Amino acid sequence: MVSSPAKQRPEMTLATALFTTVEDVINTFIDPPSRPSVDPKHVLSDNFAPVLDELPPTNCEIIHGSLPPSLDGAYIRNGPNPQFLPRGPYHLFDGDGMLHAIRIHGGKATLCSRYVKTYKYNVEKQSGAPVMVNVFSGFNGVTASVARGALTAARVLAGQYNPVNGIGLANTSLAFFSNRLFALGESDLPYAVRLTSDGDIETIGRHDFDGKLSMSMTAHPKIDPETGETFAFRYGPVPPFLTYFRFDSSGKKQRDVPIFSMTSPSFIHDFAITKRHAIFSEIQLGMRMNPVDLMIEGGSPVGTDTGKIPRLGVIQRYAGDESEMKWFEVPGFNIIHAINAWDEDDGNSIVLIAPNIMSIEHTLERMDLVHALVEKVKIDLVTGIVTRHPISARNLDFGVINPAFLGRRSRYVYAGVGDPMPKISGVVKLDVSKGDREDCTVARRMYGPGCYGGEPFFVAKDPGNPEAEEDDGYVVTYVHDEASGESKFLVMDAKSPELEIVAAVRLPRRVPYGFHGLFVKERDLNKL
Repeated sequence: MVSSPAKQRPEMTLATALFTTVEDVINTFIDPPSRPSVDPKHVLSDNFAPVLDELPPTNCEIIHGSLPPSLDGAYIRNGPNPQFLPRGPYHLFDGDGMLHAIRIHGGKATLCSRYVKTYKYNVEKQSGAPVMVNVFSGFNGVTASVARGALTAARVLAGQYNPVNGIGLANTSLAFFSNRLFALGESDLPYAVRLTSDGDIETIGRHDFDGKLSMSMTAHPKIDPETGETFAFRYGPVPPFLTYFRFDSSGKKQRDVPIFSMTSPSFIHDFAITKRHAIFSEIQLGMRMNPVDLMIEGGSPVGTDTGKIPRLGVIQRYAGDESEMKWFEVPGFNIIHAINAWDEDDGNSIVLIAPNIMSIEHTLERMDLVHALVEKVKIDLVTGIVTRHPISARNLDFGVINPAFLGRRSRYVYAGVGDPMPKISGVVKLDVSKGDREDCTVARRMYGPGCYGGEPFFVAKDPGNPEAEEDDGYVVTYVHDEASGESKFLVMDAKSPELEIVAAVRLPRRVPYGFHGLFVKERDLNKL
C-alpha cells in the first residue's frame, strides 16, 4: 500500500489562532457533538475516515481477470474527505470534496486521489485551520447558531474569506457536459476539473457560465443523450424556493424559471426529466424556519415536517414560466434520488422510477434506520390520478441506468443494497418491465462479509451502437474490505445473472466511502 508524507501545515496568523480558540470554546461548552450523527468519532469511523493526504497517479495491480477494451477512460467518484480532522460537530455531508479517479488505458490502470480545490479548500489550506462553518452540523439550536453566526461574521470582517467567492464543498457528484467535467455540490457553483494524460486531476476553477449562473446548482443535472442539452435547478431557503433552468447543447445557460407555487422550502436533491417534462419532488424534509422550535428542540435547521403532504410537480421541459406547472399530492412518497422517468400515453402520463425513503425523519440523523423502497409511479396528467407500487422489497438506493436511456423508457436499474445505509453491501439489477405484483430483481452481486461499496455505475460496451441491448455493458464500483483494509475497483458483467466479476483491480491505497461517480470515455477526456 502506498503512503504519502504528512502534510506540512502553514504557520497560523494571530487572527486565525484567535478565531480557532473561540471556535474551540463553542465546540467545547456551547455546542459539543451531542448526537451520533454529528460526532466525528462516530461519523468518521471505519472506511468513512478521511485519507490524510492526496495520492498522485499510482499504478494499480489487476488481481482478477482483465480490464475490457471498452473501459477506455476514467471512473471518477466524488465524496467527502475533510481537509482537517473536525474539532467539533461534523456531519457526513460536511467534508471537502475529494475525487478518486482510476484511469484505464490499454488494459492498465492508475489511481489518483485529489481534493477539489474549491475556494473554501484554498482559504483553509492557507490559514492552516478550518475557517468556514459546517452547513449540516454547525447550527444546532439557536444558541449555537448565534455563536457560530457571530464568529462567521467576525471572520468575514477580518478578511479571512469573502463568501461571495463561494462556500461550497463540491463533494457530491460529477457531470460531463458542454465538453467540460464538473465536480458538483448543491451549495455552490460547479467547479470545472480535468484529468491529465498521466491520470492526474487538476481543478480549473469555479464556473459561472459567462456570468449567467450566479448562485448554486443541483449536484444532479440531467444530460439528454440525444440532444446534448442539460437540465438543472437550484433550491433555497427564501422564495423562489425552487428555480428551474437548462443549458443548450453548446453549454449556454438559458433563462431561469422560478417556481413560486412551491410555497415552503423543501430539500430537493434530485429530479427527473422526460422528452416532454421535468418532474420535481416536494418532500417532508425541509428548512425548520421557527426559531422557537430550534431553541427548544435544538438540532439541525434542516428537519422533517410530518404534517406536510409530499407532492410531485410536473412542468413542461421547455417552459418559459411556471404557468403550466402541475402539482400532485402523493402521501408518503419522499424521494431523495430519482432513477429515471419517461412519457407514456402520447405524453398524457409519466412513469417515474425512484427510491421512496420510508422513514424520512431519519435521513440526516440516523441513516442506519432508513429503508429505501424503489417504486414505480405513474402520473396521469389528465385525471390527476397517481398510482404507485414497489418493485423490490430490498433496501435500495443509488440506482442508475444505462445513461443512453435517460428520459425515455428503460428496462434495467442497477442499485446499491443498503446494509444499513449508507453502507452498500452489494448491487442488484432490477427489470422494471415486470408485472406490478412481482419482485423485479433479476441479478445480484453481494460483496462478502465486511466488504462494502458505493454507488454502481453502468458503462456500455458500445455506446455508439443504436442496436446494442440496453444491458450490454459493465457495472463498475469501488469496494472496500474492512478486515484487510484493502480497496478494489470491480468490473461486473451487467448481463450475467450473478453480475459476474470480469476484472478486479487492487488499489494502491484505501478509497473512503463516498457519494456519486461517473465514467468518462477517453475521447471525452481529450476534450478537456
